[in-house]
Amino acid sequence: MSPLNTTAKDVTIVVAPRERFSYTRESLESIYENTEYPFELIYVDGGSPKHIKNYIATKAKEKNFQHIRTDFYLSPNHARNLGLRQVKTKYIVFVDNDVAVTPGWLKAMVNCAESTGATIVSPLVCQFLPLHTEVHCAGGESGVKVIEKEGNVRRQIIEKIYKQGRKVEQVRPQLKREQTGLAEFHCMMVRTDIFDKIGVLDEQLFNTKEHVDLCMLVTEAGGTIYLEPDSLVTYVPGPPLEFSDLPYYMLRWSDAWELNSLKRLREKWNATEDQYFKNKYNRLGWRRRMTIVDPLCRKLAFGNRYLARAFGKILKPIDKFFNKFVTNRYANKYLPNKLISTTKAQQSTVTTASS
Repeated sequence: MSPLNTTAKDVTIVVAPRERFSYTRESLESIYENTEYPFELIYVDGGSPKHIKNYIATKAKEKNFQHIRTDFYLSPNHARNLGLRQVKTKYIVFVDNDVAVTPGWLKAMVNCAESTGATIVSPLVCQFLPLHTEVHCAGGESGVKVIEKEGNVRRQIIEKIYKQGRKVEQVRPQLKREQTGLAEFHCMMVRTDIFDKIGVLDEQLFNTKEHVDLCMLVTEAGGTIYLEPDSLVTYVPGPPLEFSDLPYYMLRWSDAWELNSLKRLREKWNATEDQYFKNKYNRLGWRRRMTIVDPLCRKLAFGNRYLARAFGKILKPIDKFFNKFVTNRYANKYLPNKLISTTKAQQSTVTTASS
């Protein structure tokens, strides 16, 4: 196959919320400034604060892209599915709303897919600031390993990320386009027709391991995953930069959402509840502690680690209580099949967001 087989606008980029809204402008402007390859764009906006909502709506009219808006928060896979159901192009590129891209990123992924027949193409994904300097994911492994010992059968989930934490300048010369076993939703390109075989993304995976599930489903369906290091992007994680980020961040990384996701993954793949899952259970809420609770403790303690530890014993139970309150409030108030509005150019319609 040749890259020339792909016609103009054979790609739709679907941007979905990851964990906050305060990097929206930088991310979206990065896409338009650094993408010369033709594309459609669908922006799924799940409950962003008013100033972000207005910014996206203004850019949608200016750039003629589709803006799907809900007035309630969305889990990432729910948001992605809202975009996926609107896609009519050969390829869909899932991009989180905290990702910055580099020139040529999209063309490189399309060339890879056209040349190899790949079902999923992953760019070289970096993390943190400064942009494009530290590796987050350069491919990896996913699957289920069956272990038989003394008549007992254990089914072990495999998840391994390559090169994380390494400097791009150190590893880039070693990297080449090649088949791999893992891509992440920070940014990945997928052949749209694979969803005819595997169905839409699993919305019972609320906040974790969605990428592992998709990669395993694609592999099981006979598809392939490729790393294309000539495509370079960076995701810029929190902590939340604005107070208005906090409610979504708390829900997005809630204990309940993570527990439900892990249970779904384990049951779906008939996996043994082994140390992999026990470690996940023991670390519930670690993102909230790392980005909200611990920094607040250090601030209150003026850097004194013993005092910070004392504050932690007070604040961590409060975090658990408040997190449970936020999650229950969301579950009780926002049910499936909410009405959403979508805007493309000057056209306005109303559609139903199904689960």
